[in-house]
Amino acid sequence: MSATPTVYVAVVDDDPSVCRSFARLLRASGIQPITYESAEAFLADAKRPRFDCLVLDVHLGGMSGIELGRLISREGGHAPVIYITAHDDPGTRAGVRDAGGVAFFSKSDSGADVLAAIRRVTA
Repeated sequence: MSATPTVYVAVVDDDPSVCRSFARLLRASGIQPITYESAEAFLADAKRPRFDCLVLDVHLGGMSGIELGRLISREGGHAPVIYITAHDDPGTRAGVRDAGGVAFFSKSDSGADVLAAIRRVTA
């Protein structure tokens, strides 16, 4: 019998309570979360694993989630990116589309919906 491979998901959000909530939800679902408080902290993590999915807050202090997603893509990263935001507006949605996000959620959306999107892109 072979073991199910571990699914790694990065959560990058400058709100510690969002990181904690996502970490609990993902762990309870058998997914290994690794949280970062900023795009810069994510980039500085020399030990970060190869992620199966990234959940990026659009509006971060410093580099934005959209900028981080574009940088990762330019550097050859292939992990699907799901964007979340507390500021859902047409301009933000356009930026996410242009950045190649596979899904976009408001922070007020159900965690179950975000989890379903993560499961879809990591299946």
